[in-house]
Amino acid sequence: MAAKPIYRVVFHQQGEVWELYAREIFQSDLWGFIEVEEFVFQDGSKLVVDPSADRLRHTFDGVTRSYLPINSIVRIDEVEREGTPRAVKSEGRVAEFPRGPMPPTRER
Repeated sequence: MAAKPIYRVVFHQQGEVWELYAREIFQSDLWGFIEVEEFVFQDGSKLVVDPSADRLRHTFDGVTRSYLPINSIVRIDEVEREGTPRAVKSEGRVAEFPRGPMPPTRER
């Protein structure tokens, strides 16, 4: 059986660009969101620890699923193996993803 794919998710978060790795990504039932599950972090017992990667590891400690707004996502790549998660200061301006009208709600 082939190993589960790993995805690199790059998105804007409060003036920073965050890069995370996860094994599950799909369109959410919540309109306008992407669901990200099974976060992948490298072993934290290394002698040298990257502070931004360590901060992200603690931020997502205990999180089983995260909902990211579509307009905050820069890109999603399927990669061969995980890398180091990072958070860097956002520089420049990135245009917001164009949004269409909200779909109609179901009558109950």
